[in-house]
Amino acid sequence: MITRFAPSPTGPLHLGHAYSAMFAHDMAKAASGTFLLRIEDIDGSRARPAWEEQVYNDLRWLGLSWPEPVMRQSERLPIYREALQKLWDQWLLFPCDCSRRDIQEGASAPQEGAPAYGPDGLIYPGTCKSKPRPEAMPDAALRLDMGKAARDVSYLETCPAPQTRKTSSETFVSSIGDVVLARRDMGTSYHLSVVIDDAAQGVTDVVRGADLAEATPIHVLLQKLLDLPTPSYHHHRLIRDGAGRRLAKRDDARAIRKYREEGATPADIRQMVGLPAV
Repeated sequence: MITRFAPSPTGPLHLGHAYSAMFAHDMAKAASGTFLLRIEDIDGSRARPAWEEQVYNDLRWLGLSWPEPVMRQSERLPIYREALQKLWDQWLLFPCDCSRRDIQEGASAPQEGAPAYGPDGLIYPGTCKSKPRPEAMPDAALRLDMGKAARDVSYLETCPAPQTRKTSSETFVSSIGDVVLARRDMGTSYHLSVVIDDAAQGVTDVVRGADLAEATPIHVLLQKLLDLPTPSYHHHRLIRDGAGRRLAKRDDARAIRKYREEGATPADIRQMVGLPAV
């Protein structure tokens, strides 16, 4: 068994991150497997070295360990580009120059009915789909043509991810839409990078929050299109605040560093998030 924790160094880790990381670490340890750490720093506008260093400090303080060196997504952009080229050559991608406002206006047009939302928010209305396709893959935002990509999804019936087993090609189009696989300012996207990196690291079991369950069909579809293995997916409960809201990085009051500074122990953190003592 190989599990992983893959944070983005864009802010402090909070109790929800601690729960997910320790959950994955415990699972691998119980199976005499391996726990990996991966730094998902493709968002160069928000990722900071100081936050990355804090990730290492917090996780080591929690008692977690992992093999070195740590994979960093910012060092793998050429690999993501190769995968995009493969999909481009299959005529599964199209460039998109729509702004968020363009998408909002297109999705809200009277003929479109009520705007629909999917795993990535507002479902793309297809504005750029009919534009002439350049001969070479451009250095631009690229979307997956979901109508073409999801024509045959029969393989989902036996997928290790239960969330996908009732997903039809029509559902991919109507409930997910043409997701972005390369953002203009990144050259890749979360969906593409996470799938490629999980395969590259031999991850057998993906442990992540229930808020990402809706993205699982996208990832399984990409694995099929790119001839990559599909791991087992485990979507755990979310750690929430007193008002029932899931924690976010802006919620500094529940940052692991703050608890450390106030004298909490790793055992205290495990108790707070409902994990058994080790």
